[in-house]
Amino acid sequence: MSADGMSAALSPYVTTLAAYDLGPGSGGVHRGLPSSTLSVTIPEDGPVDIAWLGRPGPARRLRAAVAGLHLDAAELRQRAGTRGVWLTLTPPGAAALLGVPASALAGEVADLADVVPALADLPERLAGCRSWAQRRALVEHRLLAGLARHGDRAARRTSRATLAALSGTARVEEAARLLGCSRRHLSGAVRGEFGVTPKEYQRLVRFEAARRRLVAAARSGRTALAEVAAASGFADQAHLTREWRAMAGCTPTEWLRAEGPPAPPPPAPR
Repeated sequence: MSADGMSAALSPYVTTLAAYDLGPGSGGVHRGLPSSTLSVTIPEDGPVDIAWLGRPGPARRLRAAVAGLHLDAAELRQRAGTRGVWLTLTPPGAAALLGVPASALAGEVADLADVVPALADLPERLAGCRSWAQRRALVEHRLLAGLARHGDRAARRTSRATLAALSGTARVEEAARLLGCSRRHLSGAVRGEFGVTPKEYQRLVRFEAARRRLVAAARSGRTALAEVAAASGFADQAHLTREWRAMAGCTPTEWLRAEGPPAPPPPAPR
């Protein structure tokens, strides 16, 4: 078992396995931001309605949702409650655990039962659990069963090296050099397996890093956007704000106000 209690066999593929509660003030609404991982959302009660912000078309109603890599935001609305189970997977985890390549889900959201028929009963099974420990154990057991079916092939180990090179560099050419291949070869391989270009994946990594730093800064009581921008690889604060408007549909400050951590209490008077 890993340090956080997760099976070591799952750790290369599962980045988050957690209970969530949107809270009474949210109205059961959550903004799903772009990320370098795929996500699985399983509401505790009833379905979830998901609509892409900025895209035409009505919301989709799903019992459990699987979202691929995407560069725009979605709105998730739970009408029957605010709680559930949230799971995020690395791109190679889609093939290893779900049996589908990440490219098949890129830019889309689908019902878990349609993507993995073997998991169609998982929402109902989770609803019957009496504790978070039981829910977590059930999800891990089902993921390990998926891993046993689909295996840990060498191609997925190569994929992890590719994503590590892209995450650790600012330019696609640098990643290609580290991997010993041409930019053209790298672009074809990444798009074919993950459904995004190498540059798009680097945008996702940079956006995700900025989000983590924003949350950490807000929890400390100081949100210095210029510092977050510089530390995350943006040219300046204006560049950070433009990218957030494009990818999140709002500014960093607006997102923190709506969904960020609560501000720390003021110091006690002396």
